[in-house]
Amino acid sequence: MALFSRSKSTPTTEAAGTAVLDPSTAFDAGTVAVDDINGDYTLDVTHSRIGFSARHAMVTTVRGQFLDFEGNAHVDTVDPAKASVTVRIKTESIFTGQAQRDQHLRTSDFFDVETYPEIVFVSTDVERVDEQTYSIAGDLTIKDVTRPVTVEFTLTGSARDPYGNLRVGFEGAASINRKDWGLTYNAALESGGVLVSDRIKLEFDVSAIAA
Repeated sequence: MALFSRSKSTPTTEAAGTAVLDPSTAFDAGTVAVDDINGDYTLDVTHSRIGFSARHAMVTTVRGQFLDFEGNAHVDTVDPAKASVTVRIKTESIFTGQAQRDQHLRTSDFFDVETYPEIVFVSTDVERVDEQTYSIAGDLTIKDVTRPVTVEFTLTGSARDPYGNLRVGFEGAASINRKDWGLTYNAALESGGVLVSDRIKLEFDVSAIAA
């Protein structure tokens, strides 16, 4: 079965004495170039990631992403209700690192990319939770099914890049049930359970440039 099948990979060994970093401390602290980040922004797709993860055979996690997307946002820290976000994703660009699996995900078993070429998210409400956290509610459309989703985003920093662009960074995640959008394909396992989890985690690492 193509979905979430695995190809052989060459194992790697960790060199003696190599430190294993705690993911929470793996990166330097974010920069803060400006406190006022209000305004219109465009997603920098070359420095952003829209990803997902799912359980395979109920024992491990498979991760993937969409490579082709675009989006824009209006940020208003004074009146967050005036803020907005729109993201459009090309379903054909799904990538999990395994060609056979990716092709299966493009078929009518899952995204049916020829019939439904885009996934769209349009915000309906933005709330500021604290100084760095925003809760963004919106409508997520997959395969012409539109349902509400709320994503909590953390502002990770702002910076002036070498070209003079003002950048802001956000990280966010949400958990959805894929069946709510008609992604119902599955296969039963002899040992019990199913091949693919219904619960999918969405992951967002966003760099946006002030317009």
